[in-house]
Amino acid sequence: MIALVTGASSGIGAATARRLAREPGARLVLVARRRERLDALAREVGAATVLAVDLLDEDAPARIAAAVEAEHGRLDLLVNNAGAAWRGRFGDAGWEDVRRHMALNFDAPVRLTEALLPLLRRSAPSAIVNVASVAARISRANSGAYSASKFALAAWSDALHLEERERGVHVGLVLPGFVATEGFPQRELLDKRLTRRLVSTPEAVAEAIVDAGPGGRAERYVPRAWAVTAGLRVLAPRLVRRTTSGGGAMTPTTAADA
Repeated sequence: MIALVTGASSGIGAATARRLAREPGARLVLVARRRERLDALAREVGAATVLAVDLLDEDAPARIAAAVEAEHGRLDLLVNNAGAAWRGRFGDAGWEDVRRHMALNFDAPVRLTEALLPLLRRSAPSAIVNVASVAARISRANSGAYSASKFALAAWSDALHLEERERGVHVGLVLPGFVATEGFPQRELLDKRLTRRLVSTPEAVAEAIVDAGPGGRAERYVPRAWAVTAGLRVLAPRLVRRTTSGGGAMTPTTAADA
């Protein structure tokens, strides 16, 4: 299995690389900006190609696709994990905050998927796993731009799932809640006994990514209980708005190195 993971230098991406490396015959393509971290991870997992690329570069998708084609000639799994979050109210941060979230959290995975889709189709049965967030279903004050980018990713993933299944390309969507990572340590939640259980680990998300991979599930929440909260947003929107009205410092997020 040839698997490409973006945002692989830390957090969920690195945990996913380690988890996929345990699959029989797995060979990894690790993508992120920080080459030194990628090199260290490649030494750890073995059988890995390192591509130190900024996904926001105009030619990034073409460069990545050319490298995968040249070295492997196939691709069995694409994990669009890279992303980031910056807090701010729209009245203060404005369009620029929305633009930078959309560029990395939505445009970048869409552009990369477009470049790699012919290879994924040729390699079918294959899979794409897009890592969104519970924030794709439930918005909070101070993080509307992040939620908007993840809402877009989730909606596009739903459509892509329907479009590509006849070609043998499975599209899975993973929606984590609060995850303790280098960029988002979630200290506010971890410091309190009552909220500690809300926080997942990158390793738990990595298992969900595998679960949503080739031949797997179309949608996976981490932990699974977040699916209930997302359902309540539809069935009892007033209750959910009242619960999340404080905004607070906590944001369900899956931000990673791009």
